[in-house]
Amino acid sequence: MFEEILEDIAQRNSLREVNTSLKLAVGLGGLVLCLVSTGYVAPLFIALALIAALVLLARIDAYTVAELFVAPAIFAATGVIVIVLTSGGVDPFWVWQPLSWLSLSVTPESIDRGFLVFCRTLGGMASLIFIALTTPMTDLFGVMRQCRLPAVLVELVMIIYQTIFLLLDHLVLIYRAQLMRLGYSSPGEWIRSFSTLAGAGFIGAWNAGEDLIRAREMRCYDGKLVILGEVRPVAARPLLTATGFLALSAALVVLTRSITVFPTVP
Repeated sequence: MFEEILEDIAQRNSLREVNTSLKLAVGLGGLVLCLVSTGYVAPLFIALALIAALVLLARIDAYTVAELFVAPAIFAATGVIVIVLTSGGVDPFWVWQPLSWLSLSVTPESIDRGFLVFCRTLGGMASLIFIALTTPMTDLFGVMRQCRLPAVLVELVMIIYQTIFLLLDHLVLIYRAQLMRLGYSSPGEWIRSFSTLAGAGFIGAWNAGEDLIRAREMRCYDGKLVILGEVRPVAARPLLTATGFLALSAALVVLTRSITVFPTVP
C-alpha cells in the first residue's frame, strides 16, 4: 500500500512548498542528534516534536503516521528486550540462568540502556519518516544536483526509483491474476505460482530496461538527464522554526546527557 501512498502524501502535504534543503536539515539534523545523544530525553523530544509536526503542520492523517511506526517499533522493541536481558549490571531485579553459559537478568543499568536505545530508535525513525512524508523524491533529485553529487550517481538513483515502481506494478498485476485463478490454494500451487511470479518479474524488469533505453534513444538521450524542479525560497517562519527546533534539541542533548530512568545509576 505504501508504495503508492507515501509519494502521494509527500506531494499533497501542507509542508510541500517549504524549501527542500530546510526539511532535509530538520530530518537529518534530528537523526544525527539522536545518534550522538547519551540521554533519552533529547531523542524522545525529537520523536514527539517531529510527529507533532507531521500531524499539525503537514496535516497528515495521524493513523497513517502511526501505521508507519508499527513495524519499526516492533523490531526495535524486540532488540531492546534482548539488550535488557543480556546487558547485566549490579543489584538485579530478576535473574535466571537457564544454561551454564547463559544468564538472563534485569537490572537498573540494563533498563536504562534499553530505554535509551528505544528512544534513539524512535527519534531516528521520526526523522526519516518526516523526510519521507514531506519531501517528494523529485525534490530530492534536485537537491542532489545542487550538492554537486556525481551526475552518474544521481541518474542511477533516478532510474532505480523509476524501475522499482514499474516492476512493482507488473508484479502486483500478475499476483492478482494468480489469486483470481486460485494460484495459491495449496502448497504445491503456491510454489508453482511463486516461481512463475519470480520468473515473470525478471523478464518484466529486463523488458522495462530495454523499453527505457529505446525511449531515451528516441528522445536523443546524450548521457545526461534533465531534472525539472522548482527552487523554493527559504521563508523566514520555517527557517526560524527549524533553527529553534535544532537548537533546542542540541541543548537537550547536552543538558540531559546524564539523565537516566533510575537516578541512582551513573
